Amino acid sequence: MSSHGSAEVLRYTAFSADPEGGNPAGVVLDASGLDDTAMLAVAADLGYSESAFLTAPDGHGGYTVRYFSPKAEVPFCGHATVAAALALAERDGPGDLVFSTPAGTVPVSVVREGGELRATLTSVEPHTEDAAPEDVAEALAALDWPATGLDPALPPRIAYAGARHLVLAAATRERLADLSYDFARLEALMRRLDLTTVQLVWRESGSVFHVRDPFPVGGVVEDPATGAAAAAFGAYARELGLVPEDAVLTLHQGADMGRPGTLTVELRSGDTRVRVSGTGTRIG
Repeated sequence: MSSHGSAEVLRYTAFSADPEGGNPAGVVLDASGLDDTAMLAVAADLGYSESAFLTAPDGHGGYTVRYFSPKAEVPFCGHATVAAALALAERDGPGDLVFSTPAGTVPVSVVREGGELRATLTSVEPHTEDAAPEDVAEALAALDWPATGLDPALPPRIAYAGARHLVLAAATRERLADLSYDFARLEALMRRLDLTTVQLVWRESGSVFHVRDPFPVGGVVEDPATGAAAAAFGAYARELGLVPEDAVLTLHQGADMGRPGTLTVELRSGDTRVRVSGTGTRIG
């Protein structure tokens, strides 16, 4: 725990019950005294891929939430949402919350399972769009991946569930593991396409996927567990008919970085939104 001016900064990891796993985030439960410059300074000082800043509890479980990477504000961040919800649950007890984010309204529920708290966020309305062949080619060039390294059954798309992600599917686990990319080149492409991360995926089975998320636009080489991208991937999998209308997908992320985490993605027939859940824990 640290303080920044009058604001108390908590540190949580999301999508793992192990402080050494998952994706760490800063959480400020009362950011009412911080302006944009101060919030960015907190995020940069922590150096985590994102931090969440909460203001204006409305007495009905509602909070306004903003998210900052060390370099800029982002419209939505899944792992920092989970981290913030877990921090609130540890303070106030489990229950239902509503986060008003720049991307829209995101309900979050926290339950206690055994000794662990688990948070589930419900995404804003998702969608996917085709990725232009020349943009895919540029992404592959920046990643130093051959076109033959892609899985033809999972075509490239841009997917959105609060933030935009380019989904690229690796044909093998080895291809996914071999990540050494041109930071500036990929960042330039992502800025042009307004992408938050590139969601690199390898399909292990019908419902189990391994994912990695380069995040150069956030000033971070790789994000260890990306809830917003997991939600976007759920929309992608549904729109391409890769999974049943009712499905629970398991996404493993962070293992190649030494910070393993697990993201659970739930799709429900009759509801276009995507649910992403995971555990988490306080750090330090």
